[in-house]
Amino acid sequence: MPKINRYVDIDTVERESKKDYIDRHSPFIHCEDSAKAGEMFQVTVKMGNEYAHPDDFDHFIANMSLFNGEALLARADFLPGALGNIKAHATVTFHIVPTGSKLNLVAQSYCTKHGVWESTPVEVKVTQ
Repeated sequence: MPKINRYVDIDTVERESKKDYIDRHSPFIHCEDSAKAGEMFQVTVKMGNEYAHPDDFDHFIANMSLFNGEALLARADFLPGALGNIKAHATVTFHIVPTGSKLNLVAQSYCTKHGVWESTPVEVKVTQ
């Protein structure tokens, strides 16, 4: 199983270079905190909060996935150069239809140089 890297509190990281490294490799979930069952729900996953990730031939974000618990909901794949060969925030908006009483959303991204990175879980209440 590949090593999964997770975002850590930047305040615990002493050097700016580490802050850059962790931030630009971490996927962040942006969505409302509640959704209606059976209705389309928008979830945006953005790579990095402050720092952009490279888009080089040998170092780029190859994919971003959205999970509800352990169930894969959606995935977007990228080729090198998809972001213009410049540092950028790869961003994907997924549209899902929630069921059940809550969603436990987790995003993962795969950097071709630094492996799998996982977001902080986001819980979304699902109402009828």
